[in-house]
Amino acid sequence: MNLDEAILQLISQQEIIDQAVLQELLEEAGHAPSQSTLSRRLKRLSVQKVNGRYQRVEPLPVVKPAAPRVSIIEAPPNMLVLKTAPGYAQIFGLALDREEVEGLAGTVAGDDTIFIAVRDPSRLQDVRASVEQLIQRGP
Repeated sequence: MNLDEAILQLISQQEIIDQAVLQELLEEAGHAPSQSTLSRRLKRLSVQKVNGRYQRVEPLPVVKPAAPRVSIIEAPPNMLVLKTAPGYAQIFGLALDREEVEGLAGTVAGDDTIFIAVRDPSRLQDVRASVEQLIQRGP
């Protein structure tokens, strides 16, 4: 039986109110985790102290935050301006640079605004379509 299984078995069979007690019981079962290792394992296993005793709890679901509102403004002949919620411009700018969009010359991102330079003005709509796809996917 590995350490994780031993922890889960012990907390399900006994009322354990202290990490030191749990650590002693684990040592008796042939495991010798340090206090910091035990704490990390408890966290990873979603074991918490509830009503004075350790027990496994269901972790809260991870909720992906809604994508921030983004608007695109064309600045012909070869520029797009992306307006985002505060703090999102650098994330989107980096995602655009990594995306290697055909026709994109580069981006300059501030806090809530990104300037997108397009190499050839005839590619402005193509780059805009790629930017819109990225916005739909999220950075």
